[in-house]
Amino acid sequence: MSVAGQGRALVVGEALVDVVHRQDGTRDEIAGGSPANVAVGLARLGRRADLLTWLAPDAEGDLVRRHLEGSGVRVLVGDRTPVRTPVATARLDADGVATYDFDLEWDLPGAWDEDDDDALVVHTGSIGAVLEPGGSRVADLLEARRATSTVTYDPNLRPALMGDPGDVLPVVERLVRAADVVKVSDEDLAWLLPGVAPAEVAEDWSRNGPALVVVTHGGDGAFACTAAGARLQVAAPRVRVVDTVGAGDSFMAGLVDGLWSAGLLGADRRAALQDVAAATVEDVLARCARIAAITVSRRGANPPRSAELDNPAVLAAALADAATDPATDAATDAATDAPTGGAA
Repeated sequence: MSVAGQGRALVVGEALVDVVHRQDGTRDEIAGGSPANVAVGLARLGRRADLLTWLAPDAEGDLVRRHLEGSGVRVLVGDRTPVRTPVATARLDADGVATYDFDLEWDLPGAWDEDDDDALVVHTGSIGAVLEPGGSRVADLLEARRATSTVTYDPNLRPALMGDPGDVLPVVERLVRAADVVKVSDEDLAWLLPGVAPAEVAEDWSRNGPALVVVTHGGDGAFACTAAGARLQVAAPRVRVVDTVGAGDSFMAGLVDGLWSAGLLGADRRAALQDVAAATVEDVLARCARIAAITVSRRGANPPRSAELDNPAVLAAALADAATDPATDAATDAATDAPTGGAA
């Protein structure tokens, strides 16, 4: 039953270990991966979140499982595993922006344990939605789940891993057609469709299946268009950026959570989502921007819990830091995907 507070989210995609090299010479090993970060974000906002992923029974896999389960995410167990858990090496520049190198393979884990009740929402994105042999199986899964679930998708592209954009575009377009909600960054679109205005892409995509398409623009906030014809822009709060790891994923989790609270998830609510009011979208996106702003104001892919989000002092502290830091850009990457937590 698609009622806010009930049901669960099924997130499909990679979970991995980020080896993060910082400008000060420090090195951290952190659980990451875009879909994993989205699952954590949803769980911290109080939602039941399952992650269908591809982890080996090794030390890195144990690190990832502890992180996910510690935030309340249930990791679905399959009957096949990789030889080793995927690893992404991230190097942060002086502005906290990361570039990535990857050592990974991706597939779905075969048969897995899952509740009999169907998820209200199924989400995928990034590497797990593109890299074969798992990418095609993910697309098949999403298309099948449209019968029971809202489908959400965030391309969150990784050019270093994905090859030629001309080869990736048909994959992205297939997933866009299967999705009810799409979030994409302007940086993703600049790589995927160079020279085409992001708003033009969003409007084209919204005519081909999705009820809602959101384009994030870092410090310039987010643009959204709906199948019902609404067009709106939401500003991003000005915060001091510690790093951008996990920013776009926390925004995506906030988007799913906001639509959940509005009672717009589940296949039986597809018509209502298609007709969603502009004011509802604006409220949801403003909350997403606050979630992402809190995330970038602290180290690592560390999205807020619902109690933090509801505490005005948490965001006020981030805003106060920005006010006292003349070098701070306006919520730089507070609502973008690039980068987002190790293959985020």
